[in-house]
Amino acid sequence: MTPGEMNRRTVLAGIGGIPLAAAAGAPESGGRLTSPAAPPDRARATLLRGADLVLTMDPDLGSGPLGTLENGVDILLRAGKIEAVGRGLAAPHGARVLDAGGKLVLPGFVDLHNHLWQCSIRGGCPDRDLNGWLAGCERAALPKIDAQDMYRFVHLAALDALHAGVTTVVDWVHPLPYDTGERYIRALDDAGLRFVYAAAQRAAERHLIGETKKDFLDPLPLASAQVAVEPGMSVLTQLRQFHEIARELGVMLNAHVLEQRDDRKDDPIRSLRTVGAFGPGLLMNHAIHLTDEEIALTGAHDVRVAHCPLSNMRLATGIMPLPALHRHGVRAGLGHDGGTNDTSDMFHVMKAAVGLQRARHEDAGIHPTVPAVLRMATLGGAECIGMADRVGSLTPGKRADVVVLDPGTLNFAPRFDWTGQIVFNGQPSNVSEVFVDGRLRKSRGELVEVDTARVVREAERAAARLRTAA
Repeated sequence: MTPGEMNRRTVLAGIGGIPLAAAAGAPESGGRLTSPAAPPDRARATLLRGADLVLTMDPDLGSGPLGTLENGVDILLRAGKIEAVGRGLAAPHGARVLDAGGKLVLPGFVDLHNHLWQCSIRGGCPDRDLNGWLAGCERAALPKIDAQDMYRFVHLAALDALHAGVTTVVDWVHPLPYDTGERYIRALDDAGLRFVYAAAQRAAERHLIGETKKDFLDPLPLASAQVAVEPGMSVLTQLRQFHEIARELGVMLNAHVLEQRDDRKDDPIRSLRTVGAFGPGLLMNHAIHLTDEEIALTGAHDVRVAHCPLSNMRLATGIMPLPALHRHGVRAGLGHDGGTNDTSDMFHVMKAAVGLQRARHEDAGIHPTVPAVLRMATLGGAECIGMADRVGSLTPGKRADVVVLDPGTLNFAPRFDWTGQIVFNGQPSNVSEVFVDGRLRKSRGELVEVDTARVVREAERAAARLRTAA
């Protein structure tokens, strides 16, 4: 098979058949992961005082589709939850009070699709399409990464996402040995993100998905699981097996679907429908080359989709038919898609999602509008993965995943239309504070209790070993 004939499914199947390097010298692993039941910082109440603009994403709390509140708005966080949103809120005894005057507050971003380990090949294969990138970068790199370096790459990428205001990430994880999976999950947990570990495996080792969930994910309060697949009629038996595992575990199925035109040869939509997976328990990533009938079916069956515009542009795979999906009521969110995106910048993703459709349709009013893309990046993403009852809006009672933006910068000022400026002018450098589950993870523009220089240094050393590996 030539590189031009490869597709994502066949490449990943090949990766799954290659043992990863032994984790010699890796940090001690094994056994179940545990996290403190209530970190001291999360247990402490925090009052964000006097924000100039709050986008709650809850129309019952504020005006318009984004639930907008302006001028002196307070947000009280306590015991990991959003306790109250309003004006003149009293600070509980011992609470930390942060002056949010002149700042913007919104829910943390939800990244619906990523492969965090791929930060190891950032910028790689820059002139290749999807097939060339898979053959020359992804497939060449993954088998050479041992468990210790996997931790270093994932930890760096997870911290980068957090730094950029992402508080929840769905990570589609390639087939890994049990111990390497443990290192991967530990890196995510150590970074402090809320995360969904979407585990792929070879059919012969599919039992590892349940074991990984039980041993490593279930003990962690910020972690949850999905089952990751590459659907197609040629792998129908395996797809049915993985769908059954997802049903037994009570988790969603997470699939790469029709990222490029060649994927249609194996009819992934038909395969998903055949095994009974085509419904609200399915998240489809990319979903670019859908027919009109498939778009209608996606809406009718409440299948969810992740749009990865920067990755699709980078790899020349096409443009998702997002307006048509929206017309059929399809729930959609935004994703970065790992090393093919080369960034953790959700502002850039939002701007690309808006701009692609405007350019394609020559219509400035086409979906997604600015309010729609902001919702996709927050509550819309949470809805896609069944977490809207916990995150995605600043509704009292939900978990306190909150981002504070500073607009007083050269790239953002002066004020004209702050909601539009978030999408068109925002950058990760505008993210001044990030809370995950009520815990302050970024403060005054810097990650809390993170030796960034050390994280970068260790990732650089790991990358050097990767480049020189035979």
